[in-house]
Amino acid sequence: TVRRVLPSADQQMIGPFIFFDEMGPAVLAPDVAIDVRPHPHIGLATVTYLFEGEILHRDSLGYVQLIQPGAINLMTAGRGIVHSERSDEATLDQARPLHGIQCWMALPDGKEEVAPAFEHVPVDQMPIWRNGNVEVRVIMGSYGDITSPVKTHAKTLYLDVRAAANDCFNLKSPFDERGIYITKGIVSVGECRIESGTMAVLQPGDVDIQIHEEAQFMVLGGETIGPRHLWWNLVSSSKERIGQAKQDWVAGRFDSVPGDDEFIPLPDN
Repeated sequence: TVRRVLPSADQQMIGPFIFFDEMGPAVLAPDVAIDVRPHPHIGLATVTYLFEGEILHRDSLGYVQLIQPGAINLMTAGRGIVHSERSDEATLDQARPLHGIQCWMALPDGKEEVAPAFEHVPVDQMPIWRNGNVEVRVIMGSYGDITSPVKTHAKTLYLDVRAAANDCFNLKSPFDERGIYITKGIVSVGECRIESGTMAVLQPGDVDIQIHEEAQFMVLGGETIGPRHLWWNLVSSSKERIGQAKQDWVAGRFDSVPGDDEFIPLPDN
């Protein structure tokens, strides 16, 4: 099961975040594989962050990377990249958990056509901010006196917050556009109760997040980007640029993924 909360009819973006999926939690039976065949992206950066399980990433730059819990997989599409996401064949004979978040971040004006790039930051290099029973893993941007080593193309805030029941997390941020997505537990902001699987868009200013039961939630936000068009896996400020990328995919003008010669055809609609 994939739970998609961005984009929605009520909210296309929060800061640079234009796409936000929670994958699982699930247990894949033996011989059941993740098989997302090669497909193209433009105008965005993907961020894959797992709580459980593994995904094998391959891309047209030649990178092959096994993504594991707590590590950050940042792929910048820019003017064009192709990648696949699959299960590691070495573990297919056993049951495997899978749970995590994948989001897309629209590239800001002037950076939509940057050269494609790939960055992987292992879990032991990711910084953690702690205050009592509250633990904040700084995925992108800064919180308190801690700054993530992960590259940002726009001013970005992306946190993984874990807190015990009856704690209160005071979110301080210079950005007006922010949201929280609950992956576990129940929290509230003022009179608004927010349960697992729900994203809440926050008002500007400091916010107190009250924890009602042991919780984990993602904080996302940053500078305003837009407007942007999104079609399939393609993001751009220009409809014409998306049209060109469609033609390029059909004509085979994107670079291929070494060692993975399958592909997802362009959707009819």
